[in-house]
Amino acid sequence: MKQAQAKRSRPDIDAAVRGGDWTLAMVGEGVPDHATLKQALHWRQIYTEILGMEEKVLKRIRQLMAMQSVEARREVELTNVPVVVAQAEKFRQRLGYWEARVHELNGAVPPSAGPVYSPPHRRPRSSRSAPTLL
Repeated sequence: MKQAQAKRSRPDIDAAVRGGDWTLAMVGEGVPDHATLKQALHWRQIYTEILGMEEKVLKRIRQLMAMQSVEARREVELTNVPVVVAQAEKFRQRLGYWEARVHELNGAVPPSAGPVYSPPHRRPRSSRSAPTLL
């Protein structure tokens, strides 16, 4: 019985991992280094839309948390918030790649001090168990 359970897929875990992994591009996205201006503009728009949505979701979670008991708020801080924050950070990072590519293709210097297209890196995890929202 345990073997059958181990073989089952966990869409929730898969989505959480995918949502927080900056190295995973969207289906059809490609590599910024090889993109045309049209492709770079397209992916910049896609990531702008998704990041805007994630920021609205996080704002709404904060509003709802303000009305919750301390216990409920703490559980949301430990479970929901880290997933949404990780997703927003992934989309922010990938948006940065596409913004840099658009700048490069337009002949401008990208608005970052670091390398334009370095591979995505994961930030080291904080020793805290969850981000503080309040």
